Amino acid sequence: MRRTAGVLICLIIVCTPWPAAAERLVVSLSTHRVAITSSFNGEDLVLFGTIEPDDRGGALRSNYDLVVTVTGPRDTFRTRRKERFLGIWINMDTREFVSVPSYLAVLANRAVKDIASAETLRRLQMGLDNYILPQRIGPDIAGTVSDDPYRLAFIRLESDQGLYREQSNAVTFLTPTVFRAAIPLPAYVPTGTYLIDVKLFSGGTLVGHTNTALEIIKAGFEQYVADAARDHGLLYGVVTALIALVTGWLASIIFRRD
Repeated sequence: MRRTAGVLICLIIVCTPWPAAAERLVVSLSTHRVAITSSFNGEDLVLFGTIEPDDRGGALRSNYDLVVTVTGPRDTFRTRRKERFLGIWINMDTREFVSVPSYLAVLANRAVKDIASAETLRRLQMGLDNYILPQRIGPDIAGTVSDDPYRLAFIRLESDQGLYREQSNAVTFLTPTVFRAAIPLPAYVPTGTYLIDVKLFSGGTLVGHTNTALEIIKAGFEQYVADAARDHGLLYGVVTALIALVTGWLASIIFRRD
C-alpha cells in the first residue's frame, strides 16, 4: 500500500503542469540624479539592463521585446479650445486634466502596437494612446477615449515641447539578453521624482517586470532662489521689488540725457 501511494505521488508531481519560469530584469541608470543649472540645455540618460533567469534557473526565451515607460511628477493642466467669434479668436471651452504626468515617455525596441495585443496594451497602459489621462468633465473625473479632441490636443501640445513622446527605436538590444535605452530630457523638464517602469515581453506575453526611479533637482543659484521664494515668500517679494526699483533708478542715471 505504501509503495502504491509513493508511486501515485511521484506521478502527480511529474504530471502536474508547473508554471513557466519567468525572467528577471536587472537595470541600472547612468545617473539617478540630474541637477538643473543655468547652463542646462537638456540631457540624455541611459538605462542599461540584462535579462536573467529567475531563481528557479529556467531557460531563457528568444525574441524579446522591451517597453520602458518614464513618468514625471503629476500635475493638473488645462487645454483650451479656441474659436473664431466676430472675427476674433477667443477661448470658448476648456478641459482640465487632473493628476497627469508632467513628463511621459514610452520607449521601445519596435512599435508598441506590434509588441502585444490591443487588450494587453490597454490593460497595462502601454503607449500614449492607452495611457489613462483623467479629465474633469463637469463634477466628474474620468478617462476618455483615445480620439477625444481635448486629449489629442493636450498630447500634441506636450509632444511639441518634448515632454510627451513615444519612440519605437529608443531601446537597443546589444546582445539577446543585454539592452540599453536612451531617455531624453528636454531643457525645460520639470523637477521632481521620475518613475521608470520596464516591461519585458516574449511572443506578446509579459514575462518580466521591474522599476527604478530618478530625481531631477535645481542646483546652484536657481535652487537658492526657488527655496527663498517657497520658504520666505514675503521677504523674497520685498527684495525682488527693491531690486527692480534700484535697477530702474540706475538705468535712469546711466541713460539720462543732460
